[in-house]
Amino acid sequence: MTESLFVEPKERGSWTVVDVKGEIDLDTAPQLKAVLGDAIKGGAINIAVNLEGVEFLDSSGLGVLIGSLKRCKEAGGMLALVSPRRPIRKVLSITGLDKVIPIHDTVEEATSA
Repeated sequence: MTESLFVEPKERGSWTVVDVKGEIDLDTAPQLKAVLGDAIKGGAINIAVNLEGVEFLDSSGLGVLIGSLKRCKEAGGMLALVSPRRPIRKVLSITGLDKVIPIHDTVEEATSA
């Protein structure tokens, strides 16, 4: 059975904040990829992905984040992550993504960068 993923983009100044809740895995990563892709196609170049409500992130989710980071940078913007839980932060650290994608404690901190 597929776990559900809640993804909601909203504008915050020059940033698009994407709130994500649930598990990001092989089944749900395409949903996140579609929302981020639509935001970038729609002109968003600065995206903050709020991971506060994410309980699990696998390599599929990491791939979506890396691809979105690349697309944001190509458009002259950036991708930031907000408030990942400890297990998610550990995955980001082990993979070295915490050195490539800025991680912030709050949406306010990310969107004022």
